[in-house]
Amino acid sequence: MLVLHGCVQTAGGDVINGSGDAGFNWKAMADRYGAVILAPNATGNVYGTHCWDWAATNRSRGYGHNAVLLDLVNRFLSNPQYAIDPKQVYVAGLSSGGAKAMVLACTAPEIFAGVGIGAGPAPGVGSGQISLVPSGFTATTAANNCRAMAGNAAASFSSQIASVIWGTGDYTVAQAYGPLDAAALRQVYGGTFTRGATASVPGSGSNVPYLDANGKLRTSEIAVSGLGHAWPAGSGGQNANFVNSTRVNYPAFLMDFWFTNNLRITQGQAPAPVMSACSASVSGATVTVSGAASFDNGTIASYRVRLDGPSPVDDAAAGTGGGFSKAYAGRADGTYSGSVTATGSNGQVSAPCSIAPFQVGSGTPPPPFTCTTSTATNYAHVLAGRAYVSAGFALAKGSNQNMGLYNIFITRTLAQTAEGYYVVGSCP
Repeated sequence: MLVLHGCVQTAGGDVINGSGDAGFNWKAMADRYGAVILAPNATGNVYGTHCWDWAATNRSRGYGHNAVLLDLVNRFLSNPQYAIDPKQVYVAGLSSGGAKAMVLACTAPEIFAGVGIGAGPAPGVGSGQISLVPSGFTATTAANNCRAMAGNAAASFSSQIASVIWGTGDYTVAQAYGPLDAAALRQVYGGTFTRGATASVPGSGSNVPYLDANGKLRTSEIAVSGLGHAWPAGSGGQNANFVNSTRVNYPAFLMDFWFTNNLRITQGQAPAPVMSACSASVSGATVTVSGAASFDNGTIASYRVRLDGPSPVDDAAAGTGGGFSKAYAGRADGTYSGSVTATGSNGQVSAPCSIAPFQVGSGTPPPPFTCTTSTATNYAHVLAGRAYVSAGFALAKGSNQNMGLYNIFITRTLAQTAEGYYVVGSCP
């Protein structure tokens, strides 16, 4: 995942801001999907405000920031330490970073399987034309510019997907560039498209999907109600310097959009185990953690136990097989929580099963958890973090219960019975 900041922003100050990631809010998504996030700084001082050179007329791979960024991606792809799948490389950005993301997707479509464009002007307009689409400039104009950048790599457009997002309160970059960018990419992708039903996005927004002739989701257009010129980070992101934490969690939407709709991998070709249960019991200073997982496509190679608290645990060899139970002695008094994951014989890791907060020894135990329910589409549950996607199905986070197909047509009620733990149905 290559993430590009906007003008007057920096990578360290706004995209990846500290260990808690108070910036664009990518850390949680990186952890959930096992992604490597690259957040570089724009070299030089392009346009006088630390921008990317998105408006440069030379769009060759060897020019300016194109060369710098493609070299960065290729260095990580070639490093076996990161084990990056070359079919799952994506680029996104805000403003000049969003425009540059589209330039890169057009210049090197064989590298980028997906693009996310946040309030980005279209390729072919100048740096003085960001607030208004020039007269006579259309999606076809942008599409022709995009094809010219791709050259001999244009065939790879047939398997690329794109998401665009903008705010209805953005008066810095013309809002019309959002749907124009998406329409231009549909033209370079080729074929016919069907507009899907408009769906609400958690965080005050609407999403318009477009499907190709094969029924594959190829572009998504999100208009965020009331959002100004900013990256929509959602809860957990910062709320300053062109980053907004009060609207859509775009990193969550974008990672799910790419992961679910990537056309360069066979969905389900690398299935993961499913945790069916996990729990912790306390006897004195000893905590015993139990868990069980299933895996239809192989065997469980190992379990990993993580306990957070005064005496933390990170045990990558807690057990094997269908289930395990392991004691951890000598835990200091205090409040703990944790999770269990299972690794299959194919190396794929399950979603974590959450262990609710518990008390070891004396002290004030954690307050009882108040159960709440949420009723929404499976699509909305996943975006809100209450569920995740596996092999095209939505599964409740924590309990891993199957909620049915991941789409906007199936509605489920989930009860949150513990921190990070959801079950299908109402509260007890």
